[in-house]
Parts: sequence; structure tokens; C-alpha cells
Amino acid sequence: MNCNVSTEYAKGNIRKNKRPPILGIAYLIILLLCSFLSIYSITKTIIASNRQNCLVEEFNSLSSSNDSILSENTKLQNEISEKQYAYDKIISNKKIAHLTFDDGPSDNTLKLLDVLDKYNAKATFFVVYKEGYDDIYKEIIKRGHVLANHTYSHSYRKIYSSAESFISEVEALDNKLKEITGKEPSKILRFPGGSNTGYINEQSNIFQSIFKALESRGYTYFDWNVDSSDATKATVDEKSIINSVLEGSSNVNTAIILMHDTNMKYTTLEAMPEILKGLTAQGYIFMPLNHDSADIRFIKSN
Repeated sequence: MNCNVSTEYAKGNIRKNKRPPILGIAYLIILLLCSFLSIYSITKTIIASNRQNCLVEEFNSLSSSNDSILSENTKLQNEISEKQYAYDKIISNKKIAHLTFDDGPSDNTLKLLDVLDKYNAKATFFVVYKEGYDDIYKEIIKRGHVLANHTYSHSYRKIYSSAESFISEVEALDNKLKEITGKEPSKILRFPGGSNTGYINEQSNIFQSIFKALESRGYTYFDWNVDSSDATKATVDEKSIINSVLEGSSNVNTAIILMHDTNMKYTTLEAMPEILKGLTAQGYIFMPLNHDSADIRFIKSN
């Protein structure tokens, strides 16, 4: 009986002796976990700090780069302004010839473009719509000339029947030209017959209505102050056209020259080399019309 008690007592001591190592292991594990969490937290803080430093450096670099770009942009803008001022000053002392051709395109247009290219002269083509000339419309723009509006049909009876009819014709042509060329319309316009055409009653308010409608849509219209006289009859002789242009341009500093580009006007094509040489000798430079060109109009809106 005593032996059994001793045995049980001994077993109890063994169990008691085994408990401390288990607790130690648990404590060690907890300690390791705490150390790991502490190291992880410190590492995360260091990484975040490094990332923040990198971001600050990147921001400072971008800020410096942005300042450099702004400085360069300011410098370029100043250079552009200076060059524009110099250009405007030169232009202000130059005589400007705006070569304009109405009623095209025609079978003469490509040859006309070749002549203009030879003399480095840019012109304005006031066109109507004609089937079969899609490539010519494109070529006019491709060679750096202005494709301008002369109404879709050029039919006086139709276009001048009302302000609505006129605007409809103008917009129809611009839509067609955009469809053909893929380019936005210039919104440079010339009235068939000029803005003072006598086709309608001069007392009518139709023109003032048209003027206001054009202005609200961003159009600028031009007449002319030099007439080549090539429309006085079906075909005018070459010398008469040359003389009309050079005499008419001799007393002005800005010349908007009226010429025509139709199949019957082959003598206008033939006259172009002498016209271009003569205008150059008079001190002219050649520029296409734009919205800021000289306001040469027979009738102006109220």
C-alpha cells in the first residue's frame, strides 16, 4: 500500500516537472511573435518612409521639370510674339495681292494651280459645286490655297429668292466640300455677282437679313477692288486681262483681284504668268484671303 502511494507521488512529481518547459515554449513563441510583429512594424515604417522620400524626390523633380517647361514655354511665347511683331511690321509695309477665282472648278484649274506654284503664289478659289471635280477641290487645299464659298448652285433666281434660301445654298456647299475634302470649311464667302448685285430690288431687306445670318454663323464675305474684266464677255483676249489687272492694282496697296476659273476662261489662265510677274514688279506679295484680310465690300451690314 505504501509502495503504491510512493509510486503515485513520484508520477505526480514527474507531471509537475513537465509543466514548466511547456510554459517556457509558449512564452518563447509569444516573445517571437511579438518580436516578429515589432520587426514587421518597424520594416513597414521604414519602407513607408523610404517610399515617402521617393515620392517627395519625384515631386521635387517634377516640380523642377514643370518650372523648366513653363520657363521654356514663356521664352518660346516671347520669341513668337517678337517674330509676329516683326512679321506684321514687314507686312504693313508690303503691298498685298489677293488673287481670287470665281465659279470654278474647271478643266483649267490644275493648269492654273501649276502656274501659281511656279510663282509661289497662294490664291482663293470661290467655288460652286460641280460633279466630277472632287479631286480638284482636294488639290486646291493640298497646294495651300483657300477653298471658299460661292454658293452651291450660283443660280441667282434660287439663291436670292430669300435669306433662308441663300443660307441654305451656302451651308449645302460647305457640307459638300467637307464631305469631299474632309476639311472644315473656310467660311470665306463671295456673293455671286457681288454684294451689290442688282438682281434683286435694292430696297429689299433681304441683303441685311443675309448679312446678319452670315455673321451669326461666322462667315466673312469679300468683294473686290480690281477687276480683271475677264467676265465682260465669254472669252476676253489675254492682253486686255493683263492690262486690266496691272492698271487696277497700280493705285492700291491691297488688291483683291477678281478673276474667273471656268472652261471658257482659258485666256485668264494664259494671262497669269504676266499678271504674276507684273504684280511682283509693283511690289506685291501674294496671300490668300482670311477673316482678318482688308474689309473690301461693296455693301456692309448695318
